[in-house]
Amino acid sequence: MTDLPIEKLEIEGLGGLPIAVHVMGSGRDLVLIHGYFSNAWTNWIRYGHAAKLVEAGFRVIMPDLRGHGESGKPHDAAAYPPDALMEDGLALIDQLGLADYDLGGYSLGARTTVRMIASGGATPRRVILAGMGLQGLTHTIDRGGYYTNVLTNLGTFERGTSEWMTEAFLKTTKGDPVALLHILQTFVDTPREEIARIAQPTEVICGADDRDNGSARELADTLPNGRYVEIPGNHMNAVVRRELGEAMADFLTA
Repeated sequence: MTDLPIEKLEIEGLGGLPIAVHVMGSGRDLVLIHGYFSNAWTNWIRYGHAAKLVEAGFRVIMPDLRGHGESGKPHDAAAYPPDALMEDGLALIDQLGLADYDLGGYSLGARTTVRMIASGGATPRRVILAGMGLQGLTHTIDRGGYYTNVLTNLGTFERGTSEWMTEAFLKTTKGDPVALLHILQTFVDTPREEIARIAQPTEVICGADDRDNGSARELADTLPNGRYVEIPGNHMNAVVRRELGEAMADFLTA
């Protein structure tokens, strides 16, 4: 939680869709993109990561992805073309007039970050890829139909199973199952050779027990200026650990 003021903005994403943007602090611009099923509040603000970065001297700019949080959640599949999240991210950079900035994300946010850079449209000074491994970038298809299964069979899972916990998180964030199902069709693979061309200093942060998106170490090794940092936790709970915000602040202020 934070007592720091949060400024709320709105930009126009792809197709004119309203994208909510949450801003904290002043200083160097840092864009952070949250993960799937989540939102800016849950991913960055609730557990103190944004406050830690504000304290380190950053203006933290946190959009809600389309289909998430306070952004538009249309139910029309046509509103979710491939790379729509990338296009929204580039629109944010353009409409806020960002020139010298850092960029990062957690899980789907990290994937969106990579797509933005690979497109040539985003040119951050430094990059953070958290909760992401190499396979999660090169093979983005819904793994085994896991999320499709969760979103189309809500209320049927046995308590304590992975699917039940994923559904519980969906309820916590008040996610829209129809919109989130459409988000899956926006995913686009990034070939390994394109990832290897990302030259910016990049910190790959991952929970010690997180294998959801493949090997984070392998991702760091693929990047010319990649560095792997391990924090406690798995894919679902590493994001709530103070070590995530600390690792990000340490990297960005080094």
